[in-house]
Amino acid sequence: MSLKPAVSIHRRIAEVGREAWDACAGNDNPFVTFDFLDALEESGSVSDRTGWAPHHLTARDEAGQVAAAMPLYLKSHSQGEYVFDHAWADAYERAGGRYYPKLQCASPFSPVTGPRLLVRPDIDPDEGRRTLLGGALTLCERLGASSLHVTFPDEADWSFLGAAGLLQRQDQQYHWFNKGYADFDGFLAALSSGRRKTVKRERRLAQAAVDEIVALSGADLTEDHWDAFYGFYMDTGGRKWGRPYLSRSFFSQLGERMADRVLLIMARRDGRWIAGALNLIGGDCLIGRNWGCLEDVPFLHFELCYYQAIEHAIRLGLARVEAGAQGQHKIARGYLPAPVYSAHWIADPALREPVRRYLDQERTAVREEMDWLAEEYSPFKADR
Repeated sequence: MSLKPAVSIHRRIAEVGREAWDACAGNDNPFVTFDFLDALEESGSVSDRTGWAPHHLTARDEAGQVAAAMPLYLKSHSQGEYVFDHAWADAYERAGGRYYPKLQCASPFSPVTGPRLLVRPDIDPDEGRRTLLGGALTLCERLGASSLHVTFPDEADWSFLGAAGLLQRQDQQYHWFNKGYADFDGFLAALSSGRRKTVKRERRLAQAAVDEIVALSGADLTEDHWDAFYGFYMDTGGRKWGRPYLSRSFFSQLGERMADRVLLIMARRDGRWIAGALNLIGGDCLIGRNWGCLEDVPFLHFELCYYQAIEHAIRLGLARVEAGAQGQHKIARGYLPAPVYSAHWIADPALREPVRRYLDQERTAVREEMDWLAEEYSPFKADR
C-alpha cells in the first residue's frame, strides 16, 4: 500500500491516538510508544514552556489511515538530548547566525537507541522514511529552524538518513550482552579471576550496608515508591543538571500506564528507602534510565544499576542491558563499548561543511577508541 505525499503536524501526540501511533511504533522499544511520549506531555515535562514543543509528523496511506509517524519537537535549547551540539550553536551564533529554534526527532530525555522514523509493518519502510524526512525538512524551512537532529536512531534509520544526505555522528555507550548465562554465577564464571573477585566484593559490601533490596514491577508499584524515587531523582538531577527534567506526575503516569514495563529496584535501610534505579523492559533489552540516592553507600550504585540489572535480564531472558550514557567504569562490571548514533541536517552551508569535516574525524576516533577499550579493558576471560 502506498502513502499519500502530504504529512500532518500534531501539536499533541493525543491527536494521533494510541492505536494509530503504536501501529507504527510497535511494542519492542518502550521509549517511542504512545504511552511513554504522551505521559511526558500530560505531565508537563514536555511542552512549549519547557522548550520541547511537540510537532509530531504522521503520513497516511491511500485509505486515510496513519501509516508512518515521527516524534518531533521544536527546541529552543539543547538540553535533555545527550548528543551535544552546544559548540555548534555557540560557533554559529558568534558568526551572526541563529541556531535556535531547531527541530529534534527524539525520545525526550532518553539516551536510548530505538526507531525514530516509525513505519507501519505493511508499508515499505523506505517509502515511509522518505515521506517523514521530506515532511520534517519542509517543516524546518516553514518554521525557520536552523537544523534537524535525529538522535539515538537505530542503525537502519541512521543508514537511511546518511544515504539521504544527513550528517552522521557516532558515539558510544556501554552495554551488557547476555551470552546465554543461566544465572549471575554463570556470568561471573566468564570473567577473569581478578574481576570476578572484585564484583563479588562490591556486591557483598553493598548488600551488607542496607537492610533489603527489592525489585518492583506491575501491581507492586505504589505512589509511596514513586514519592521516594522522585526524591532520589531530584537530588541526583539537581546536582548533575541544575534543573531536573521530569515532573513528579510523570512517574505516576508511568506507573499507571506502563507498570508491566517498569522494573524499579529500591534499597531500604533503617525503615526508609535510600536509593533506587529505574529500568524499562524492552522487547529484548533491559534499559536503565534513572538513578538516585539520599545516602552515599559504597558500591550501592553498582549493585542497583549494574549487577541487579544483569540478574534480572538473565531471569527475564533478555539479550542485553543498556545502562545509559557515559561511564567507562562500566567496562569493569561487564558492560562493553557499543555504538550509538545520530544524524543531522543543517540548512546553512557555512555551518554544515565544518560540522561535516568534524564528524568525519570524530567517527574515526570513536571507533578506534571503542576497539581499544574493548581490547585493553575487557573483564572477560575469552577477550583477554
